[in-house]
Amino acid sequence: MASIRLHPRLFPLASVALLATLALPAGAQTAPARQVPGVYHQAIGDLHVTALFDGVVPLARTELSGIDEAGKQALLSSRHVPESPQGLQTAVNAYLVQRGDVLTLVDAGTAQCFGPGLGHVLENLRHAGYSPEQVDQVLITHAHPDHLCGLLDAQGREAFPNATVWLARADADYWLDPATETRTDTPAMYRPLFKMARDAVAPYRAAGRLHLFAQGERLPAGVSGLDSHGHTPGHTSFLLEAGADQQLLVWGDIVHYHAVQFARPDASFEADLDRGQAIASRRALMARTADAGWWLAGAHLPFPGLGHVRRDDDAFAWVPAEFSPLPGEP
Repeated sequence: MASIRLHPRLFPLASVALLATLALPAGAQTAPARQVPGVYHQAIGDLHVTALFDGVVPLARTELSGIDEAGKQALLSSRHVPESPQGLQTAVNAYLVQRGDVLTLVDAGTAQCFGPGLGHVLENLRHAGYSPEQVDQVLITHAHPDHLCGLLDAQGREAFPNATVWLARADADYWLDPATETRTDTPAMYRPLFKMARDAVAPYRAAGRLHLFAQGERLPAGVSGLDSHGHTPGHTSFLLEAGADQQLLVWGDIVHYHAVQFARPDASFEADLDRGQAIASRRALMARTADAGWWLAGAHLPFPGLGHVRRDDDAFAWVPAEFSPLPGEP
């Protein structure tokens, strides 16, 4: 069918919409079954950053503590976070960072650990035009299943067969040690996570490609590890040099409830192993990110989870990135 050109002064918007639907091919008016692939590209200095959507997980309001119900409701209602009976919609994101011909993946998603609504990192990495075999290194912010399980594919094999996996030794000492799982002071909610963590790293460890690092230890070129423990004992946020005085902070699980925790950094998540330290890490990183003007990527910020932090009186606010064409894109 030939295209129809409509002059805006001659056709009101309703008529334009009607004619547009009439011009669709047969069957095209059926609602789509799914969104477009969960991929977003952002150029940051020398880096090409690709946000990879893993899926969403519901987090209950009751798991947010340190804030009264009225304060919680006021923030959630004004920010319009989708909510189901299971909880508040919360994204799970991973980030592929290309510098030259080096590919670094920060966090790997959930794979098979959390059910069918998640586990799309590998699929979306391929949609983005990469193959898992191209990934040189995987930096894991912490050893929870939604960051670590994606190291394995659907068959339980290495998803990234040529990559070295980097994990903080403090997290490895806690999550990979079977003795921790059976300690009397280990919360019951954590017990299913230990085997998931051991299984996820097992083939990399067997191949000699699991690198455990201490805080302050040298990491891959252009990457610094910032100690941000509290959510887990070795939680590490990764600062990547982007050149031209630009930097990207991939901060893992500093925030779970974005609608609340920027405005109220003292509100904590029930899954934080050390809630007081998690609050201190959140405040410190928010302040540092805002003051330095760093780019930020957050595992549980609304996809693509890229943007900046600004100060807002004695608290902070999330500033999502503007949709931007890539350099040279027509």
